[in-house]
Amino acid sequence: MGVTDRVWSALTAMVKLEDKVVRQSEAMKAQQAKIEQLTERVIRIETQLEMLTGAALVRRIKRD
Repeated sequence: MGVTDRVWSALTAMVKLEDKVVRQSEAMKAQQAKIEQLTERVIRIETQLEMLTGAALVRRIKRD
């Protein structure tokens, strides 16, 4: 195997590695977006639960 073949193999490996890094980066961005959407949903659910709990306490106090 000559020097040219080794250099070519190294360059090919670098290109493949770069492609893998780019794909991983894109996958991470997509996962982060999903996490942020789920966080927003949880916040909305928590807010609704707190509001409903507060309303139930107010109703209970008014009945007594």
